[in-house]
Amino acid sequence: MSDLVRLEAGSLAPDFTLPDQFGHPFTLSSTRGSKTIVYFYGEAGTPACTSQACDFRDNMAVFERAGYRVVGISRDAPDVNAGFARDEGLPQVILSDPTREAHALYGTYGEKQLYGRTVTGVIRATFVLDEAGRIEMPLYNIKATGHVAMLLKKLRLDR
Repeated sequence: MSDLVRLEAGSLAPDFTLPDQFGHPFTLSSTRGSKTIVYFYGEAGTPACTSQACDFRDNMAVFERAGYRVVGISRDAPDVNAGFARDEGLPQVILSDPTREAHALYGTYGEKQLYGRTVTGVIRATFVLDEAGRIEMPLYNIKATGHVAMLLKKLRLDR
């Protein structure tokens, strides 16, 4: 686990280009000028990932009023992400990273603990970026349930 990248607050967020749920290329640096929340999740349609994505959906107006764009990233193919976004009514951009290019840049794939066992997989993480594309808040090994509420509190956006 020690060979995993761990990004720190103040560093420039690594840039990448990945296909969105419509198959269009999306480059992270295109969000400069806006605050951005980038979250990595395991798999579209699983209970925890669906709950997390829907929590972002249900609070999208709060994030948008505060000037944030929200971007989710999984290893799922664009057509799987398209179905996930359609079925759950997700307004956020959902990116496909089947080769784990962005996961490698952000240290979000590797060994982790799951039910007391060491497994290899997606390390759920969220990164809050400022308008210049710098990481304000790197959050690794987060829990899907309650994550958005915790994020709203940390960003002082909770009602």
